[in-house]
Amino acid sequence: MTTPTIVLIHGAFADGASWAPVTRRLLDKGHTVLVPPVPNRSLIGDSAYIRSFVEQIEGPVLLAGHSYGGAVITVAGVAENVVGLVYVAGYALEEGESLGELQGRFPDSDLAANLVYSPFPIEGAEPGTDVSVNIKTFHEIFAAGITQEEAEVLAVSQRPLAAAAFGEAAPVAAWKTKPGWGIVSRDDHTINPDVERFGYERAGLRKVVEIDAPHLAMIAKPAEVVAVIEEALSEVTSPQEAPAAGALS
Repeated sequence: MTTPTIVLIHGAFADGASWAPVTRRLLDKGHTVLVPPVPNRSLIGDSAYIRSFVEQIEGPVLLAGHSYGGAVITVAGVAENVVGLVYVAGYALEEGESLGELQGRFPDSDLAANLVYSPFPIEGAEPGTDVSVNIKTFHEIFAAGITQEEAEVLAVSQRPLAAAAFGEAAPVAAWKTKPGWGIVSRDDHTINPDVERFGYERAGLRKVVEIDAPHLAMIAKPAEVVAVIEEALSEVTSPQEAPAAGALS
């Protein structure tokens, strides 16, 4: 069988370590897993980076994206070797839609009031703006459901998202041509769960699972996340083609 490589894409205010509990379980089960860093500079640029990363992988790829990572896989997932998409508390954008527009449909979220904005230099241009979560409220808003000790580490090591990414429209929507699966975190205080539900329903995902989990479902409920990823993996895994007649001596 040709089993896809699982590529896990982190979101804003986090890095690849946010997938660690899921990554460990998948590796222990014998799966091939890669967790690339996302620059978090712009939706278009981040998606191009991840698409390039994916296209250099030999064989099929199953993409899983958390939060902002869902928007990234929506665009990067058009890569030819991507065979499926898994959204984990993620943004399933429509073609021509931005994060801000989708979020704005269901604005009831605790995140906006707990964001911190910081300038960063851009060579030859006006400074950009980094967005991060207030360290003091990080546990409550972004990392509810995990231990205080874990949340403190994540808070001081979070990877900001450039503000420009919120307004960039997705040029494509991979879910139009690739099968998808979705996880809704019912106890999400970062993204309104209705944003997740709406995006998944509109995308016509094959299966949507709702779990009693906070935004960081991969840390709080890794077994449930792994179960959805493995279900998707089983459905997109295809038999290897038999060699052509006369190919073997």
